[in-house]
Amino acid sequence: METTWNNKVLSDMFGATEGTALRVKQAALVVLGIAFLAVAAKIKVPMWPVPITMSTFAVLSVGAAYGARLGLVTIMGYMIIGALGFDVFAGTTAETNGLEYMMGGTGGYLVGWVLAVLALGALARRGWDRSVLWMALAMLIGTVLIYVPGLAWLGQLYGWDKPILAWGLTPFLIGDALKLALAALLLPAAWKLVGRARG
Repeated sequence: METTWNNKVLSDMFGATEGTALRVKQAALVVLGIAFLAVAAKIKVPMWPVPITMSTFAVLSVGAAYGARLGLVTIMGYMIIGALGFDVFAGTTAETNGLEYMMGGTGGYLVGWVLAVLALGALARRGWDRSVLWMALAMLIGTVLIYVPGLAWLGQLYGWDKPILAWGLTPFLIGDALKLALAALLLPAAWKLVGRARG
């Protein structure tokens, strides 16, 4: 049975696999994924030195569970909703939202989210999400892909003479390590549940 699971992600393992029913399933997954991203963005867990938001956890998890193609559609749908002014990002409010918010200090991280979804989706297709160690490495790669454009954007926006790392990296490392560990445990555990259900 294992061989039939090759190149599959979690979202492939249930529901329709072809035709109109598959398109309906994919559309429903996109809507659910966007809702998951929006809700996760508003969750703040107390942590030192800054509270943890669950945005990156949600982004990376969607990429791994959906695969690159469906994950890309989901994250782009989320971005479009945010660009239209809806309060779906961690730092947005009724007064601060839309393209103005997206082009501010968070802009590079949003670009990184897209890259991370594509990477996690591709790695999940290779089976990295079925092992704790491989999933942890995939999450690390995704996190780096978020930070590189995020920090580059901050540097270009505010100047490289500013404490860019202190603004956009070091305060978040502890929280990101915890989120990485959580996803590295949850995704392989989900695959084990699928295996038991189909066994």
